[in-house]
Amino acid sequence: MEIVAGARSSRARRWLARSAIAAGAAAVLVLVVFAGLKSVALVALGLGGLALSAACAWWALTRRGLGRILAFVVGAAAPVAVIVLYALQDLLWVVVVSLALCAAAGSAGRAALRPPKPAPTPEFRTPPPKHAFLIMNPWSGGGKVGKFHLKEKAEVLGAEVLVLEAGGPRDVAELARRAISDGADLLGVAGGDGTQAQVAAVAAQHDIPFLVLPAGTRNHFALDLGLDRDDPSTSLDALTDGVELHVDLGFIGELAFVNNASFGTYAAVVQSPAYRNDKVRTIMRMIPDLLTYRSGPRLVLHSADEVAGEPQAVHAPQAVLVSNNPYRVGDRAGLGRRDRLDSGILGVLGIKVDSPAQAADLLRGKHARGLTVLSVREVVVDADEPEVQVGVDGEALTLPTPVRCRIQPRALRVRVPRDRPGVPPTRPPMDWRRLGKLAAGSS
Repeated sequence: MEIVAGARSSRARRWLARSAIAAGAAAVLVLVVFAGLKSVALVALGLGGLALSAACAWWALTRRGLGRILAFVVGAAAPVAVIVLYALQDLLWVVVVSLALCAAAGSAGRAALRPPKPAPTPEFRTPPPKHAFLIMNPWSGGGKVGKFHLKEKAEVLGAEVLVLEAGGPRDVAELARRAISDGADLLGVAGGDGTQAQVAAVAAQHDIPFLVLPAGTRNHFALDLGLDRDDPSTSLDALTDGVELHVDLGFIGELAFVNNASFGTYAAVVQSPAYRNDKVRTIMRMIPDLLTYRSGPRLVLHSADEVAGEPQAVHAPQAVLVSNNPYRVGDRAGLGRRDRLDSGILGVLGIKVDSPAQAADLLRGKHARGLTVLSVREVVVDADEPEVQVGVDGEALTLPTPVRCRIQPRALRVRVPRDRPGVPPTRPPMDWRRLGKLAAGSS
């Protein structure tokens, strides 16, 4: 049966590859047949409009006053002007059809190139906890603890629940340590990723399971564990019908993180006292000086043990993101999903943009010259100042330089429900050469 299923899968991928190539060829033919020599101008005009908008975005972010307003206006007007020119030449429909065919080619191509489902993170069958201790933040995620009755449901299952109170103790790591001394054999958190990380570090230190209740705002850690973020109460099933996953923990100095640590522009902005009251105005006020190095430290990124390639040094990036396991390559945002949490590798993303041309070059994605993407086991972020501002799983901190980031493989035992949504498959980047081989019947 497996052989038959594999053959069907190969045939399906072959026909998807052929469909992608056919759609791509049709997109080009539509331009050539209906626009003739103008097709070259159409493509150049569209790419030029995108590049101009990206360059204007850089000017808008690095200037104030009239210069910023003009950059915004020109950046917004560029794509509109391109569309108007297409329409004046009666070629707008040609461009729309061609783009639709390109989208179809991309969809079919990525489906054909999607790699076989990777081996899942190993699951370990372990006995249910006898004394589960859960910390719940009632304000997190807009009040999800109360909305989903997490406290009541957990207590029905025999868990001890501590709900944080306004003005009460907020050192959740200390609360977790006390619970262990009182006999807790599982720690859990209903709250944001920052709180999750603090308690997870205690659980890892004492080698006891950790339970994630995705009651925060974004719940990135829960997302990559394959948990149900729409209903955090389903994670409580792990108390009675659960398995363990052994996942990595990132460390910045001695502080653990489950998602990422950010340095540079973003970390500096979010630590401003004015940020919480007026985010947009604070960003627009601070970012010109940060991007042009008139304020803030100049960072230096050192990778000591590049997994694939030579060690690297990146001087004066405006932003650095160090993640517990790399984010997906095919994710244009760069911050969407991680395929695994047990690879034993840090992902590092550095951005350095010093001119409008470099801003436009970012449209090339991972091939942009101002973008550094590394996979390392350890990285050091230094600066020309004795301290640097850092965002660790959303928590704003100030740490002495240099800052050493490392990964501790499979340090955390996470207890999850046996029945859970799981992690969606990877969305691979387009590779026309591989598509051609697939369409011809080669592997």
